[in-house]
Amino acid sequence: MEFALTEEQEELVSTVRSLLTKRADSAAVRAASTSESGHDPALWQLLVEQIGAAALAVPEAHGGAGFTLFETLLILEEVGRSLAPSPLLASVLTSEALLATSNPDSALLEPLAAGTLGTVALAGDTVTARQDGDGWVLEGTATNVLEADQAEVLLVVAGTDAGPTLFVVDPAEAQPTWVPSMDQALRIGDIAYSATPARPLAADATAVAARINQVGAAATAALQVGVASRALEMTVAYAKEREQFGRPIGSFQALKHRMADMLVQVEMSRSASWAASYAVAHHTSEADRLAHVAKSYCGEALEHVAAETVQLHGGIAITWEHDAHLVFKRAHALGQLFGTPLAHRAALAR
Repeated sequence: MEFALTEEQEELVSTVRSLLTKRADSAAVRAASTSESGHDPALWQLLVEQIGAAALAVPEAHGGAGFTLFETLLILEEVGRSLAPSPLLASVLTSEALLATSNPDSALLEPLAAGTLGTVALAGDTVTARQDGDGWVLEGTATNVLEADQAEVLLVVAGTDAGPTLFVVDPAEAQPTWVPSMDQALRIGDIAYSATPARPLAADATAVAARINQVGAAATAALQVGVASRALEMTVAYAKEREQFGRPIGSFQALKHRMADMLVQVEMSRSASWAASYAVAHHTSEADRLAHVAKSYCGEALEHVAAETVQLHGGIAITWEHDAHLVFKRAHALGQLFGTPLAHRAALAR
């Protein structure tokens, strides 16, 4: 593919960036991260209503906008750049899980496209399902679930005697618990089930689970590119302003080289991310490989860029008031989400 956006995609990115610049400054990001919901509901509604963020990858037949997942992941890159907490990742994964079934449920997809919060848990090892009369019930605990205590559409891949099965659960029947994490903008939690009624959506969820992991890796890589881009911008701006020995520190050759290396890693990360996003969005034969490559490269690149951001800002970067520590925490949190770089390289080797 040609690594360039169409005019419409560029306009989408520009519009999202403008909105996030106005509504997700540093103070707003911090306030949203520590709020009861873990994000800014007003900003989420703007992304849903003005941008169609939750509907872009959902077919029109199911209440969506009928674009592709690629456009959605472009929005996720901008969300990463803003550092704003957002339920978009969880929403995307929930919709993709439903679309991966043989008969997608419009009654669930339509509210998701309209902005209803959803989440999906891959809990086949820790949550089991058994038949109870004419229905099914779940037992066990799903851990590290995005938006666990906020989701209104709750999906879970649980283990059965026949293999993994996708279920939908009434959130009122589940027992979610928010789990505080190092990165306050990434809201995760656990969901406990005890004889919890559930409705099966896909008897064999093997393909659904594979799609969730594939999209999760590509989507997280998109977020990582956005965060790395923000870190580079912050560092270059600071190097132009901060003076030492009577001149801006950005004029020193050693620091120029370090920032040039950061730029190379950001641009290579974006190329890897876009390639994976396009392949995953269009279900190409290379989708798995490119998703592994993107999550591996983007993860390590962001860790390096985040560390350099702290180093080149000096002591101010480790203070609570400076956004560099938000970048650093986000880098390490996203590095664990949907697999570490080492795990993805191991998958490539296999």
